[in-house]
Amino acid sequence: MPVFKHPQILIASNLTDGEVVFLGSSGWERDHRRARVARKAEEATALEDLGKRDISANRVVDVYLADVEIGSDGAPTPLHYREKMRVKGPSVRLDLGKQAGEGAL
Repeated sequence: MPVFKHPQILIASNLTDGEVVFLGSSGWERDHRRARVARKAEEATALEDLGKRDISANRVVDVYLADVEIGSDGAPTPLHYREKMRVKGPSVRLDLGKQAGEGAL
């Protein structure tokens, strides 16, 4: 089993609208702060299994685990550039996507 260095969340793309989604306790969420966090390798494997199930059901694609840090509020924040950009939304138009909304980062 691989070494588990950081907590992780499961990220995917919603097949209905292409939006980035995060696996939460009640299904796929659009807000990364509500993502279910794996703190052990076994929990990460369980998240991946749920992602594979939803790939098979044609709900999501491009499912993968991403390293996060847990903030003082308990919310996960991605550590790596790619996921930081996916959380914000499209980078070519700041007036569109998540960065244009009220909860902009």
